[in-house]
Amino acid sequence: MEKSLNTKKRSHKKLFIIGILALGIAGFFFFDLGKYVTLEVLKDNKDALKIYANENYLFTVFLFILVYTAQTALSLPGATILTLAGGFLFGSFLGALFVNIGATSGAALAFMAARYLFRDSLERKFGNRLSAIQEGFENNGFNYLLTLRLIPLFPFFLVNLAAGMTRLELSTYILATAIGIFPASLVFTNAGKQLGSINALGDIASPGVLGAFALLGLLAMLPVLYHKLKKPTAAKPKIHIAKP
Repeated sequence: MEKSLNTKKRSHKKLFIIGILALGIAGFFFFDLGKYVTLEVLKDNKDALKIYANENYLFTVFLFILVYTAQTALSLPGATILTLAGGFLFGSFLGALFVNIGATSGAALAFMAARYLFRDSLERKFGNRLSAIQEGFENNGFNYLLTLRLIPLFPFFLVNLAAGMTRLELSTYILATAIGIFPASLVFTNAGKQLGSINALGDIASPGVLGAFALLGLLAMLPVLYHKLKKPTAAKPKIHIAKP
């Protein structure tokens, strides 16, 4: 009886969390908030935003991190525009730092939500198929995730959800995410400082920049490849010398 009540409470909690997530996503699209996170809108309002940020610096920082956290946690569009805005308002390094805090916090929330809501059911259904992935993340979780974060070919929200299905520790997830997204954040916040000269997002993500991120990702995978390819050395046989 007690087990049944606990199961019901757990089910109600999951439904509550799903309801909040669905409400947030639905509200974004219902009120058409996506029209405010475009390059054109940002450029048209850059002077007003700069003045407000200078007059209300701490509050703007807090609001920026809060919005970035919500955007990432709910997997909403607009991350690139927010990152450019961070560079324009706060400068390259501080902008990247505030982006990092917001993105990592939001990613951690998405990770925990995916783990709490879906992992148990998926493990019951696909337990045998997931075992190899689980083992890989447990043994080399930091390097695997760091590679996924450094190479911007993998959608950010998919990595959040996929990692939540594994047994990767939250602390490892947060550390790899924070380190892995910083180079790209710095590139985009630095571009945000010259916001007036940007006419399209393609002006920022050049093939050279993407290639550099890919190289960083491959470097992060070297320890994993080394351990996979390294063969254990055979133990030397012991020689017993008979005593006369």
